[in-house]
Amino acid sequence: LEFCYIVQKDVIPDKTLDELQDALEHFHQYREIFHQTGVCIDSFSLPRQHSFVHYKALICMFGTPNGLCTSITELKHITVVKKPWQCSNRHCALGQILRTNQCLAKLAAAHADFEARGMLLASG
Repeated sequence: LEFCYIVQKDVIPDKTLDELQDALEHFHQYREIFHQTGVCIDSFSLPRQHSFVHYKALICMFGTPNGLCTSITELKHITVVKKPWQCSNRHCALGQILRTNQCLAKLAAAHADFEARGMLLASG
């Protein structure tokens, strides 16, 4: 948890970066307790954990993430890539994925426009 609290800060000085690294090492040292006690039956998300190793260097290069989370990009990846991929026939799928996203964006814009004009009110 300490790692999460630190990366959400607006400003992270060098001393705090060292604390971030210590928190990460502490987590990796003691994470097996979750498996041993049965709290976490499935394995942890290893790609996400691996990205934590790079946080200190990335913060030094680009600044604080300000609460940015990998779940955000993962969720977008699911809605923008995985679901349209599943709807495609897998032949030249990129074009199909782009077309699907274009159509969904147009539908969302039309829905917002219709709603703003009061065209989606239930008739009774």
